[in-house]
Amino acid sequence: MKFLAIDTSGKYLSVVAYNEGTAEKLFLDDCAMKHSVVLMDKIGEAFSRAHMSARECDFFAVTVGPGSFTGIRIGISAVKGLCFACDAPALAVTSFDCIAYNEEKKKTLALVDAGRGELYACGFEGGKVVLPPAIQPLSKVKELVKEGFLPLSAEKIPFDCGRADPSVGLLSAVLEKAGEIAPASELHAFYMRRSSAEENRK
Repeated sequence: MKFLAIDTSGKYLSVVAYNEGTAEKLFLDDCAMKHSVVLMDKIGEAFSRAHMSARECDFFAVTVGPGSFTGIRIGISAVKGLCFACDAPALAVTSFDCIAYNEEKKKTLALVDAGRGELYACGFEGGKVVLPPAIQPLSKVKELVKEGFLPLSAEKIPFDCGRADPSVGLLSAVLEKAGEIAPASELHAFYMRRSSAEENRK
């Protein structure tokens, strides 16, 4: 199996090139507002390190959200372009997957900053979703932690919790979900609330 996976949903950037059991992971911790500038260079670097090309990929994977509205659009557009150019299918994973698959056997609460003092939250156990994605106030997150969920995030958030490596989670999630590939035309952003621009148009 050969694939390329990217995550531009946060301030960070993850690029993973996987070549028959060997993974080359590139990670930039702070890439805010620069995804569109550095993404293609990092994709090229990952392919070079993995000794493979885009046309060899069986599919292309991308994190579809939730997270940065602009970052998510950049990632999806890049993967759709690669899929159409190489006549290959796509795989969508979520930001929650990239967090939870660091601790896939534990009862994990994957958290992403939603702004406004709220968090996007999704509960996992044994690699499966046991608490559907929702926008939660900090008080509810604290209740879930008391119920036994291990809180994890990929970035600093307004809640004291463990930090996950999103590039490790991205690779693990893609390997686990590889059977869920679909046509690139079916890729859609996973937004859990409207962007600030959309809210301001009300």
